[in-house]
Amino acid sequence: MSSTDYSYDDQGQFFPFFVLTVVGIVTIPLTYSVLKPSSDPGATAPRIKSDFRPEHADLVDSQRKAQRRKERKLKRAIAVVAGWAIIAFMAYLIIVTARITPKIWNPYDILGIKDSATEKEIKSHYKRMSLKFHPDKIRPDPAKNQTIESLNDYFVELTKAYKALTDEDIRRNFQEFGHPDGKQSYSIGIALPKFIITDGNGKYVILVYAALLGVLLPYLVGSWWYGTQRMSKEKVLVESANNLFREYEEGMTEGGIISALTTGLEFQDILKGEKAESGLGKLEARILAEGDVTPLAGGLTTKERTKLEDLDGGVRRKAMGLLWAYLGRVELDDTALNQSKVDVAPIAQSLSSAFSVIALAFTTTGPIMASYSTTQHLLQAIPPGGSPLLQLPHITQSIARAIEGDAKTHLSLQQYMGLPEPYRKRLSVGKGLLTDAQYQTATSVARQLPRLQVEKAFFKVVGEKFITPGSLVSLVVKGRFIPPGSANVPEVNELDLEDVDPDEDDVDAINGRPTKGKDGKKTKEEKPVQPPLAYAPYFAREYSPRWHVFLTDSKQGKIAVPPFTFTTFDKPIYNESGKPTFNMQTLKAQFQAPPSAGNYTFVFNLVCDSYLGFDTKMEVTLVVADASQAVEIEEEEEISEPDEDSIAGQMHALKTGGIAGAPPQKKKKKPVQQAESSDEESDTDGEEAEDTSETDTDTDEE
Repeated sequence: MSSTDYSYDDQGQFFPFFVLTVVGIVTIPLTYSVLKPSSDPGATAPRIKSDFRPEHADLVDSQRKAQRRKERKLKRAIAVVAGWAIIAFMAYLIIVTARITPKIWNPYDILGIKDSATEKEIKSHYKRMSLKFHPDKIRPDPAKNQTIESLNDYFVELTKAYKALTDEDIRRNFQEFGHPDGKQSYSIGIALPKFIITDGNGKYVILVYAALLGVLLPYLVGSWWYGTQRMSKEKVLVESANNLFREYEEGMTEGGIISALTTGLEFQDILKGEKAESGLGKLEARILAEGDVTPLAGGLTTKERTKLEDLDGGVRRKAMGLLWAYLGRVELDDTALNQSKVDVAPIAQSLSSAFSVIALAFTTTGPIMASYSTTQHLLQAIPPGGSPLLQLPHITQSIARAIEGDAKTHLSLQQYMGLPEPYRKRLSVGKGLLTDAQYQTATSVARQLPRLQVEKAFFKVVGEKFITPGSLVSLVVKGRFIPPGSANVPEVNELDLEDVDPDEDDVDAINGRPTKGKDGKKTKEEKPVQPPLAYAPYFAREYSPRWHVFLTDSKQGKIAVPPFTFTTFDKPIYNESGKPTFNMQTLKAQFQAPPSAGNYTFVFNLVCDSYLGFDTKMEVTLVVADASQAVEIEEEEEISEPDEDSIAGQMHALKTGGIAGAPPQKKKKKPVQQAESSDEESDTDGEEAEDTSETDTDTDEE
C-alpha cells in the first residue's frame, strides 16, 4: 500500500524560491505605487517667483515640508527597498545553492547496460555482476567508504534490476508503477527547513500563523475598511460633513461659514488635551482687540464675536479663535499659538471644500458663492470684507487703506495695477508705506498672477446650427490669461473665438477621445498645461488653483447648471522666460437644453478659488429653437445641385436652361426666426467652409 511522506528542505534548495515568491507578490505592486507619476500638481506645476517671506515663514515652511514628506510615501519606499534587498538575497541563494537532482530508478543504469540489450545479454551481464558483487565474495574497501550494508544494498538493487527486465510480474510492476516493488509512497515537499517544526518548535510556528492570520491580517483589513468608511469623497471625516450639513443655512455668509467649519472633528487632532484650553484667553484678547483698520483686530463682526463668546470652552472655541487670528494676520507672541494658527488653515480649507459640495446639493446661489469666497480668504489669509490688495507681499491693512483712500469700495488688483505708474507709486511708497524695494516686489508678483479674462461665452450643439429642446448643449468659454498690469496685450484674433466642429466621421473627436491619424494610429495628445501654484505665502500647503464654471438663475437665486471645475488648460500660459503668452484658452461645459423652445437668460459665473477679485460674472442668453423649424431649415440646406461634370448635372442644365460651367445661382431662404446676431441668419451668402456651429449669446458684463 502506498503512504505519504513529507520531505523537508534541509539543504535550503527550495526555501529561497518560496521566500522570493511571497516577497515579490508584495514588493512588485508596492514598487509601482511608489514609482508611478505623482498626481499631486505641486510636483510639476510652476511657481510664482518672489523672495518675500512673511512673519513666521519658518512655521509655514515646516508644515509644507511635512506635507511633502507625507506625499513622498517614505515608509512605502523603505518597504520597497527592503523587499528588493530580500529578493536579491534569495536570488543569490538560488544561484549558489547546489542542486540535488532526484534520481529516477532505472534498471538499465543500475546494471550498467544499454537499453537495447537483449535478454541473453542481460542474463550474461547479470551473471558476471553477481559473481563480482555477491556479499559472500566481496569485501568492503575502506578507501572507497564501503561497508557491508552498502554492498548488500547494492547487490539487492542489482537483483531487482535484473528481475525487472526478466521476471514477468516484476517487469509489470516496473512498467505500471516505475518500480519493481509496485506502487510506492509519494512524497510531499515542504519548502521549509525541518528544524522549524521539529525539536519542539511546532508550537512557535502555530503562534506565528495565529498572529499573522488571526490578528495582523484582520487588523490591517479592518483598519483599511473603517478608514475608508470614515472619510468622505472630499477627504474629510464623515462625521465632520454631517456637522457641516447641520450648520447649513440659506442666508449664510463667509463669517457664518467660518463658524460652521469649526465643527469639524479634524481640529481635535491638533488641539488634543490641554491644547484646547491653553492660551485661549490670550488668543481671544488679541483677536478682539481694536484693529488698525477694522473694529476688531481679527476682522470679526459683532455677530461673529457673539458666536465666539457664546461657545463653551473647548476645541471648537479655540479653533474659531485661531481661524480669526489667521485671517486677520494677528501676532499672538506665543510660539505654540502661532504654530496652531498656521495648522488650522489647511484643515479649514478642506472643510470649506466639503461645505461647497453640501451647498450645491441645496442649489441656492448665495451659500455656494460664499463658500467659494471663504476658500479664497483662507488661502490668502484675508478676513471677509478685506482688501484684495492684501494678496500682494508687504501690503498690510493700514497700507491698503492708505492706498485706497476714502473709497467706499476696495480696489481690485486689476484696478490697482491699471493706475498710471507714477500715480500708483506715489500712493504706495512713502513713510509708513512701502519702500521702493517692497513696491517692486509687490508689483512683480501682481504681474505673475494668473487672471483668466473671459473674451466670449456662447452655447452650441456639436454638428448642429440650432439648439433644439433636450439636446446636449456645450457652454464654450473663450478666455486669455492676462495678469494685472500686463503691457502690450495683443488684440483678440476673431478666429480664435470660433469653436470648429470635428469632422462628421470623426467619432472619437466628437466623443472627446483621442483622434486617429491617417495611418489609423491614435495621434499623440498634447500634455495639459498647469497654471502656477497659488501664491499664498501664509497658507501652509502648496495649492493648485481651480476655476469653476457654472450658470445661475438670477430670478430664482438657484444654480441652473452645476459647476464644472478646471485645473489644467490646453495652451501654454507663460513662455520659458515667465512672460504671459496671452493664448486663447477654451473651456467647455456640457448640459441638457431646456425641454421647450424659447430664450433663456442665465448668469454666467467663472470663479477662481485661489484669488480675490479674479471672478467673472455676466449674462448669457440660450436660444432654444423649435425642433420642427430647425429640421425644415436643415432639409433646405441639404438640397444641393448635381455636379456639372456628371451626366445628371448636364441633364439638369438642359432642363433648366442653364449653361454648363456657369456659376450656380444663389439660393434665397426665408428667415425662420428673429435673431440678434447675423450668425443665426439662414442666408448662405459668404458661408464659410468650416461650420463653427455657434449660437451667439449676450455677454453683457455686470
